[in-house]
Amino acid sequence: NSGVVCLLRPLLLDVVPSVRQTAALALGRLADYDVDLAEAVVKAGILPQLICSLPEENRYYKKTAAFVLRAIAKHSPQLAQAVVQCGALEMLVICLEDFDPGVKEGASWAFGYIARHNPELSQAVVDAGAVPLLVLCIQEPEIALKRIAASTLSDISKHSPELAQTVVDAGAIAHLAQMIPNPDAKLKRQVLSALSQIAKHSVDLAELVVEAEIFPVVLTCLKDSDEYVKKNGATLIREIAKHTPELSQLIVNSGGVAAVIDCIGSCRGTVRLPGIMTLGYVAAHSEDLSMAVIVSKGIPPLSVCLIEEHEDHIKAAAAWALGQIGRHTAEHARHVAVANVLPTLLDIFVDTRSSEDLKMKATLKNILQKCTYLPALEPLLHEAPPSIMKHIIGQFSKVLPHDTKARRLFVTTGGLKKVQEIKAEPGSLLQEYINTINNCYPEEIVR
Repeated sequence: NSGVVCLLRPLLLDVVPSVRQTAALALGRLADYDVDLAEAVVKAGILPQLICSLPEENRYYKKTAAFVLRAIAKHSPQLAQAVVQCGALEMLVICLEDFDPGVKEGASWAFGYIARHNPELSQAVVDAGAVPLLVLCIQEPEIALKRIAASTLSDISKHSPELAQTVVDAGAIAHLAQMIPNPDAKLKRQVLSALSQIAKHSVDLAELVVEAEIFPVVLTCLKDSDEYVKKNGATLIREIAKHTPELSQLIVNSGGVAAVIDCIGSCRGTVRLPGIMTLGYVAAHSEDLSMAVIVSKGIPPLSVCLIEEHEDHIKAAAAWALGQIGRHTAEHARHVAVANVLPTLLDIFVDTRSSEDLKMKATLKNILQKCTYLPALEPLLHEAPPSIMKHIIGQFSKVLPHDTKARRLFVTTGGLKKVQEIKAEPGSLLQEYINTINNCYPEEIVR
């Protein structure tokens, strides 16, 4: 409000280098504070002045100038576009070629803040020629520079398969994969994130990531003490598993499913989410892969998530994953039913506080349409709403005509009595199911 931004502007052209640098630092801190100040710095026409003499400046000024550009670009796509329009990308590329690691780090960071907003800005960073230089930066000895460069490659890759492909073409995957065992947690987070952002787009890109021999080494990340390393490791495995049965099979063969299950059991909250989704994706592909999840004891931790977690979206993911496991055959559904998951799912479904998405995932339909394990279905008869009741009754009508022991049990446990209380529309599918069940018994028992 006191007009400081305009007073700082001429100081960027001062003859004393330390004055120029300190003025730039002051502008960077102002712009970093909030979006309005960043816009004021842009409106004052400071950007062209800031970068006009950049190649001749010393390393301290270059670092500070990169900080100003980053501080402006971070707030919004519009401000990042303003940074691009003033010719900053060409100057930042010059900084990426600097011998000083701090200057490279500053430039990498600025590129990341520009690229993260949208595909167009990310493409501008690619067109400026930054990607090959960023790949060189991840090979430098300085850990801080490696971290920032990996993070920026992640931000470029995330938007589209084409942008991810430019990162791959620059040879990034092999160097990123080599850094997975690095002891630095913050670097590991960024490396795993970058590989996930590449692998998520297509089967071909996921296969290229796998070919860099990330298995089994990536599984060690699931035991890491750093929560974000765990989460990003599980996310990478999820992004590979979702594409094809072959890629999921490769994860199973390398011991990946067991490692993911352990990971789900050892953490809480959103850290669990990618692991839960991984089990769902693997199980969805085929009967054999679903059985691999069952054999690795994947059902109990998923049912624990339904009870323990408070966030609807995590519960919804667990319910979805259980549905994918149980939907293949009667045998698959029986494993889910025996784990006593169905009553929990039903409670979630009838709970008025559950979100619509959670209710949709917890409908039990996927499992019920295959489940012929009657002892698990019977308790549901007493509390299921009509929309689910017809699936339950449908399963009884399939099994009871062919199973005398089940018929006897159905009477003694009060199941048959419950069926008589159900009001079904004459001629409806539900009424047909009830008739089929009643026809299994002598008339006086039904009465």
